[in-house]
Amino acid sequence: MGGEAHHGKRRGNFIQRTIDALSETLERSLYAEQLAEGSGLLQRLDPRVKLLAMLGFLTCSAASRNLTVVAGIALVALLLAILSRIPFRSLSPVWIGMLVFSGLIAGPAIFLTPGPTLATIPWLGWQVSSYGVRSAALLILRSEVSITFSVLLVMTTPWIHVMKAMRVVGVPTTVVVILGMTYRYIFLMLQSASDMFEARQSRVIGKLSDTDARRLASATVGVLLSKSFQLSNDVYMAMLSRGFRGEVYTLDEFRLGSNDIVAIPLILIIIASGIWYGLI
Repeated sequence: MGGEAHHGKRRGNFIQRTIDALSETLERSLYAEQLAEGSGLLQRLDPRVKLLAMLGFLTCSAASRNLTVVAGIALVALLLAILSRIPFRSLSPVWIGMLVFSGLIAGPAIFLTPGPTLATIPWLGWQVSSYGVRSAALLILRSEVSITFSVLLVMTTPWIHVMKAMRVVGVPTTVVVILGMTYRYIFLMLQSASDMFEARQSRVIGKLSDTDARRLASATVGVLLSKSFQLSNDVYMAMLSRGFRGEVYTLDEFRLGSNDIVAIPLILIIIASGIWYGLI
């Protein structure tokens, strides 16, 4: 009964639902950082190797015209997730979201692409083309491969190491700095928003009306926007006072280990084979 009461309160209280959502987001980020410090296969590889491997697999998937090759790359991504001890519950929301998004884009191709007819939709008379089905499946698989490798990179590598690896492979400093600062600001703003809603919750008696809830949400957005402008200026001045001149340095040094020496030729063989058979 107590659980039902709490569930009802959570559903009916706008502030409490917002606090719970913000807390859940922060917990997921901490969980991702814990996964990055784990002992799985990808966690033991050099960040530079992982970044270049991801780019290679994405290139192979995008260049391939063979559905079997793209499906094979998807199986490689799935195998890497298993060996890296990434739970499927962390990947399934991303897979489902990408499936819906890419499916909405690729769906019309099933009916619009010329080719042999596989079936006809009753009452509508729409003809399902075999070439359209293949094109839609290819687009959806490519999208799933791209998002899976991207998530694996982030979940198995600390964010600061991802940033440094991007600099090593030649990504402009400005892009790296913007991504790094954006990442930090997201969590800082989430924490600020959570603190603001908790402070408001401690001063609210009873249930807010829909009008008051919307007014509270809009006021919170305005305060957060004002805080972000002020904080960005303060942080930039603090960085300049500490010697920041456009380049970001970290204390961690990358070194290739025995795992990397073994992984590099295997990755190159898989990518080269995928490109070769994908273009045939």
